[in-house]
Amino acid sequence: MGHYLKALLLFIPAIALFGFAVSNEGRAVKDFSLLNTNGKTVGLKDYPDAKGFIIVFTCNHCPFAKLYPQRLNKLNSKYQPLGVPLIAISSTDTLLYEEDTYPMMVAKSKNENFNFPYLFDEFQKVAKDFKAQKTPHAFVIWKENDKWVIKYNGAIDDNGAEPDHVTKPYVADAVDQLLAGKEIAVKETKSIGCQVILRK
Repeated sequence: MGHYLKALLLFIPAIALFGFAVSNEGRAVKDFSLLNTNGKTVGLKDYPDAKGFIIVFTCNHCPFAKLYPQRLNKLNSKYQPLGVPLIAISSTDTLLYEEDTYPMMVAKSKNENFNFPYLFDEFQKVAKDFKAQKTPHAFVIWKENDKWVIKYNGAIDDNGAEPDHVTKPYVADAVDQLLAGKEIAVKETKSIGCQVILRK
């Protein structure tokens, strides 16, 4: 996989891959209601007992996003029972990328056995609210004073190409520290992936 990823980098402009962390930590985000690949709508309010959420902006077409589905399954399997579900959101401009249309999202969710909601942000409202930059771009949000507050945003971990060689599982570390009542050691990192192109 490492050689495959390096080859892809030769053809994809660097500006579309490497994003700098947006200063998001401590900012509250709004609830939402988006269409899931099972035909139902999903929002944060549908999880009344949640302590927090792992929100991952991703898509079908991006080579980097394609590296992470099974890791997302593992994160959801581990943390949903602890009150921190994972929700994936696709906010890609489908006029530019047919692969990211809703029917294709439905097919991908089934083919890769997603155990988490995969939501269609058709009008990109949620991406704009979170200030999502890349696919994938991960956020950990936590409930504070009845608001959902961003506690971490950036990369999921430090090695997209080789999951067995991850040394810094940023999202998992952030959730573990929050569940333990501790301060997050790393609150923002660079998200690496394809640009989320926002329509005006």
